[in-house]
Amino acid sequence: MEVAILGRIGYDLYSEEPHVNLPQVRRFSRYLGGSSANMAVGLSRLGAQVGMVSCLGDDRLSEFLIEFLKAERVDTSHVHRAPGYLPSLCLTEVSPPDRFPQVFYRHDAVDTMLRVAEEDLNYIAGRDMFITNGTSLCAAPSRESTYLALERARKAGCRVVFDVDYRAMSWPSAAAAGQAVRLALPFIDVLIGNQPELQLVAGEDDLRRAAEALRERIPLLVSKLGEQGTRVWQNAEAVFLPPYSVEVVSTIGAGDGFASGFLYALLAGKPVAQCLHYGNAAAAIVVSRLSCSEAMPTLAEVEAMVRSRQKEVVDGVSE
Repeated sequence: MEVAILGRIGYDLYSEEPHVNLPQVRRFSRYLGGSSANMAVGLSRLGAQVGMVSCLGDDRLSEFLIEFLKAERVDTSHVHRAPGYLPSLCLTEVSPPDRFPQVFYRHDAVDTMLRVAEEDLNYIAGRDMFITNGTSLCAAPSRESTYLALERARKAGCRVVFDVDYRAMSWPSAAAAGQAVRLALPFIDVLIGNQPELQLVAGEDDLRRAAEALRERIPLLVSKLGEQGTRVWQNAEAVFLPPYSVEVVSTIGAGDGFASGFLYALLAGKPVAQCLHYGNAAAAIVVSRLSCSEAMPTLAEVEAMVRSRQKEVVDGVSE
């Protein structure tokens, strides 16, 4: 199972002082972050062979991020360098179970400086799956690089996955973000988004209408419903699974954990209902721990949790 992921590699600082408002926090722990990098770590820990196509700077934080990915057996040979630019920074308050406000610093973030070369496109084309996200479309030259990568992956027959990953601070408007993702839809096999993201992409203010519009264009549509669960449409069939219940330490990274588990199972050829169990198990383990990247579970941990919850009813409903 070979996967290429194009997207951001970020630097995260998590509060070490639970229930202290972010402006008053004095102590933080540092981690690798960025949804694409988190998924790379998640898929690698599950057993996939993963490579990142991204851009970092020549600073000391970028060195930490590269070394972390290498230690997680993620191929970094297609991570470019843009001297003078810095990785994005995210600070997170930790006030479980439901308060995790964040502050992002993404002015001229180095991931937006990605200029893919022919060898990057050939690398992507040779993988079983190609994953990217909406944040990669927020600015040039990464926007053009992402469209080129999507086109090449589609032409090569890769399974193309797109995580909407809408971050308001990266866009001049929600409408601009929606339009940028709609231009990518012809290349996408699997689209992943929460309710507001799917509505943004479809240009609809109702989730049902948004899902109906996107189902006509996307073979596999994944709708993350938060505390309600996740629904997946494959052609005319819909499968729903409620989330696994665990004690929450931090909800940040739950979506990346879910995507890692779900996509690993999809690569392994498992039925969609079972893919949801793998996604839910990975997400549940992530939210029971602090951080995104370091919280990603191993395959043994995911499968143990799936076995323990296998009696849960999967609601397969045709819509």
